[in-house]
Amino acid sequence: MMQFRFLPDGAVVDGAISEDAVLALRRRIWPDGVVDITEVEEILAINDEVRAPGRAWIDFFVEAVSEFLITTSHPRGHLSETQADWLIVRMDRDGRLDSPAKLELLVHLLEKCDSTPERMKSYILVQIERAVVFGAGPTRGEADPAGQITAAECALLRRVIFAPGGFGPARVSAEEAEMLFRVKDATLGSDNAPEWKTLFVQGVANYLQGWQGLAMPTPEQEAAHERFLASRDEGIGGFLMRMVRTTPNGLMSSLRTGGFGRRAPQRDHVAEERADFAVTPAEQHWLDAHVEADGKVDELEAALIAFLHEEQAPRG
Repeated sequence: MMQFRFLPDGAVVDGAISEDAVLALRRRIWPDGVVDITEVEEILAINDEVRAPGRAWIDFFVEAVSEFLITTSHPRGHLSETQADWLIVRMDRDGRLDSPAKLELLVHLLEKCDSTPERMKSYILVQIERAVVFGAGPTRGEADPAGQITAAECALLRRVIFAPGGFGPARVSAEEAEMLFRVKDATLGSDNAPEWKTLFVQGVANYLQGWQGLAMPTPEQEAAHERFLASRDEGIGGFLMRMVRTTPNGLMSSLRTGGFGRRAPQRDHVAEERADFAVTPAEQHWLDAHVEADGKVDELEAALIAFLHEEQAPRG
């Protein structure tokens, strides 16, 4: 076993690290809450030796490496292309993840960051899909057969699909909907986790209904906001006056839309929302093609179709 600067000798035995060793490492490497690149490199190297990680190690590994990446991102919370490249190179072993700690780190970053490069989310989804289909990967135990999806994998897929730092917060992309159909086809007739049916229906329906969710600021918008907050010398009043000068109709018209003290006309928000969520002809064509691919409608497809009909049926 290689020698480490921060890890006590004999801390890793037969691929496992004790909770006491993790606590000692946490005290030595992270007393001030700051992790530098040298310390992160050692943590990554130690993780390669820990083949049977416990909860204490996974928690420490995820906290330390994600804190380093988020702290060094600019704007803070927006993972850069360079950071994603560095991370995937350090995580990957011949195109796959070989550690549940690595997978948890990547998923955690999607949840904590305001944005991440799209390929990072795609990489994670490929790892989970391969584990389900082929029966080997960071989500698999020795007793988990290929072609069957577990409750833990359903939970991971849900976290990844709806994470803020991916294709969009609470928005399922075409790529993700395609993946859900592939996993569905690969696991038909298996003893799948009960959560799988709900995840498949909700995920694909989200894509078909075009639900966008709350748009997160882009890195450029975040940087502009930081520059504004850093240059407050002219004050808020000057900032608003500059907006009026540069967009004379924009600010005033937006204030007059509702009108101070003026009652806005009644709007049927429920009807507008339902219209926004209606399945378009193009989306219906996509669904028909997937359902008719094998010439029959299976149980999960029937549940999806029933859900969509219920969502779009008129309500009194």
